[in-house]
Amino acid sequence: MLVNNNLHRPLEIVLAIPVRTYDIDFMGIVSNIVYIRWLEDLRLKFLDEHWQLNQQIEQGYTPILAGTEIEYKRPIKMIDQVIGRLWLSNLGRLKWTVQAEILSNNELAAVATQKGGFVNLQNSRLIPIPEELQNKYLQYQQGIPKI
Repeated sequence: MLVNNNLHRPLEIVLAIPVRTYDIDFMGIVSNIVYIRWLEDLRLKFLDEHWQLNQQIEQGYTPILAGTEIEYKRPIKMIDQVIGRLWLSNLGRLKWTVQAEILSNNELAAVATQKGGFVNLQNSRLIPIPEELQNKYLQYQQGIPKI
């Protein structure tokens, strides 16, 4: 799994992530499961900034997560300074993909890809990507010069 190294990261958000004592395993490093929680924190910040969850619920739908792939590059310890980055890397008709990276002391510690969609809250069926999110993504894409 490769995270794109260019600056084309649509709707990117950045989050300082504190390492807590309960995040550490018996070896003194952050447990693998903690990265999954950090990805959830990143997606929630993404929603706060770009597509508010409460508005989605009011409109009768919500995002779902269909899969997570994560590749660990180096361990993170209690004293490390951790930053997470997440951006919308693909938006199809029914599915979205986000990519993320976790940096520890400015070094890449993990990369991840998550895929999902949106479901109708009444019948739990997948719905097309909401038009407003498609438009926001398209506006970002059009604002980026093609290389």
